[in-house]
Amino acid sequence: MTNLTTATPPAAIAAQRSTAVLDDAHVGDIRGALGTIRLDDTAPRLGLSAKLKTLLAIVGPGLIVMVGDNDAGAFATYGQAGQNYGTKLLWTLLLLIPVLYVNQEMVLRLGAVTGVGHARLILERFGKFWGAFSVIDLFLLNALTLVTEFIGITLAAGYLGLPKAASVVLAAAIIVASAFTGSFRRFERIAIILCAASLLLVPIYFIVHPATSQMAHDFVVPTMPGGSGELATVMLLIIGIVGTTVAPWQLFFQQSYVIDKRITPRFMKYEKADLCIGIAVVVIGAAAMMGFTAAAFAGTKGFGNFSDAGGIATGLEAHAGKLAGVLFAIALLDASIIGAFAVSLSTAYAIGDVFGMKHSLHRGVKGAKGFYAVYAGLVGAAAAIVLIPGSPLGLLTEGVQTLAGVLLPSASVFLLLLCNDKAVLGPWVNGAKTNAFTSAVVGVLVTLSIILTASVLFPDISANAIMNIMAGCGVVGVVAIGYAEVRRRRKGWARAGAGIDRSGRDEWRMPALETLTKPVMSTGRKIGMGALRTYLLLAMVLVVIKIVEVALGQ
Repeated sequence: MTNLTTATPPAAIAAQRSTAVLDDAHVGDIRGALGTIRLDDTAPRLGLSAKLKTLLAIVGPGLIVMVGDNDAGAFATYGQAGQNYGTKLLWTLLLLIPVLYVNQEMVLRLGAVTGVGHARLILERFGKFWGAFSVIDLFLLNALTLVTEFIGITLAAGYLGLPKAASVVLAAAIIVASAFTGSFRRFERIAIILCAASLLLVPIYFIVHPATSQMAHDFVVPTMPGGSGELATVMLLIIGIVGTTVAPWQLFFQQSYVIDKRITPRFMKYEKADLCIGIAVVVIGAAAMMGFTAAAFAGTKGFGNFSDAGGIATGLEAHAGKLAGVLFAIALLDASIIGAFAVSLSTAYAIGDVFGMKHSLHRGVKGAKGFYAVYAGLVGAAAAIVLIPGSPLGLLTEGVQTLAGVLLPSASVFLLLLCNDKAVLGPWVNGAKTNAFTSAVVGVLVTLSIILTASVLFPDISANAIMNIMAGCGVVGVVAIGYAEVRRRRKGWARAGAGIDRSGRDEWRMPALETLTKPVMSTGRKIGMGALRTYLLLAMVLVVIKIVEVALGQ
């Protein structure tokens, strides 16, 4: 543990409280798992040793949010890609690296600069409808995602020969107890140990030893496996990879966790390094999973017939021995627990932020009863659902992936709008290049969301229909960009993010929310937001109806 300076003066705390920070537990020293930085520590980090100590103290938010997304659902998705198509979809991970970085960099910037959680900013800047919508859909989606984490726990326990009920109850107890210590540092230490355990996927890779040259080729050269008849199936799997790697809860979790860790703008470059470490770990794990799953099932009856993560463990044992299967089951158990940590916390943070409840891991249970009640309630409910005999667990897993894909564009749209809100981010608003890249990503996500919704409503959707949807979305996107550019030139506006004064930004923090001028919605933005609202409500209702119909049919 590093301790970079000593006392924290009241003046420093008072200065930070004058900003929009909503919970005073979010003000003070940074007490990370691997080090401490005092609030009044303004010394420059000139030497390698000082920079390393600072990085160790900051490491946590980016690492946990990334590894937490390599959860039970990710194991199933990456495993399905490897078992059914070999390593031919590895290139999707390479394309997702810049998406992961840009999305999460914007979120950590919002957290460090504003001191206010994602859901609260949406509520304050876009009104009660979108604020309520963001919290309600996050709550429901996260509750279902938690169920998939416990499904992963049951699959791992089943392979290891452990009793299902006892394993679920014990895992739930560990997940709850780890957060109920009243110490941010203790929680983060447990989480980072679990993150380190996720690297168990690496030795499995070397035990199975897939063809490295083939993996390297497929990582950088995009190919579409199968023939034209399989295009629809492959496209849906690609959407699943995108949805499980860029999940909506990540945005809410990292912003609030950065705030709870008390990270300020002056440590932004260290938090970006933390994010890069997390991205590296998650991509290495995902690539290893696709690689060893492809090698284990190649030439067997199981190739092209994915069932679940438990089947992967069995296949690894048959191909490379019992040790490979056991390591995979332990990694799955670890991933499910850390995923449950992150998903539960993102919900508790968001609800605490919006409803004004005390919401910090620095507080004990008595000091933040509502926050801990939400966290424990979600975990307990998910564990109970998994233990109910006859629960449609497979259908729940598919439903989570579908809803996540449908809702992801809205989360990205609000992220982009908030990061261009000068009242919120001041000199930290997006630059023109970041806006261009993120706008393109949002367009792709909207297209994938529409394809996913259509595939749920019409299970036999053809490849031609999917191509038509993509072409239609492309035309709409080009028209929208053209309209925006023509309007900008007529009005004489500068491009968003251009010519921003960045001076003094290390000390700049968002003022208190009540002092901010409400944003003025342009006609184009109102039309766009209205269309987004209509699509999301319609898509969610139709998808839920379809899921219920399938459940009743089963």
